[in-house]
Amino acid sequence: MTATCHTPINLDLQTPIWERFFIVSPLVIIGTREPDGNCDLAPKHRAIPLGDGNFFGFICTPRHHTYQNIRREQAFTVSFLNPSQILSASLAATPRDAHDQKPALNTLPTIPATVIEGELLTDITLGLECELFKIVDGFGDNSLIAGKIVAAQVKEAALRTNAEDDQDILLRSPLLAYLSPGRYAKIDHSYSFPFHVGSHL
Repeated sequence: MTATCHTPINLDLQTPIWERFFIVSPLVIIGTREPDGNCDLAPKHRAIPLGDGNFFGFICTPRHHTYQNIRREQAFTVSFLNPSQILSASLAATPRDAHDQKPALNTLPTIPATVIEGELLTDITLGLECELFKIVDGFGDNSLIAGKIVAAQVKEAALRTNAEDDQDILLRSPLLAYLSPGRYAKIDHSYSFPFHVGSHL
């Protein structure tokens, strides 16, 4: 019998499944301090708020400077980009050269963090400054890096208020989403979730 588009397909778990379909994630730039004092910026999409408090986490491999810098410095920044900054994410993803440097980072405008030693990109939707809370190794070749947020800034146009409809805020300040693998989207429309009385997500 020929499978139709409505028939579920069993996936082979001998290899990672995540490139067999699209999944929506945020796209952020993690900022860390290098041993020489310079700033390293790296895009990450496996990133999420943790728990009900002010914690934020993302997935990274111990092979990357991001992981090594955070373990050493015990801090990192998180820049949530707007859709017009997709090129900034691409530049931050460029590989290191023969001198272990990323020259493309020199083209990205940054501002100093306010509490920790670090930098954030300019003109972002949301900026977080985090102190390292915990690193959990062992997710295959990757690790979960969890930070406690010690400072946060949101662009005024993106700030939710009781005086304005949420849809109007998204039209004015769209969100950037990463559609793994390899695509991105601009989110400027949304719909109210049909919560049952007393329920929540």
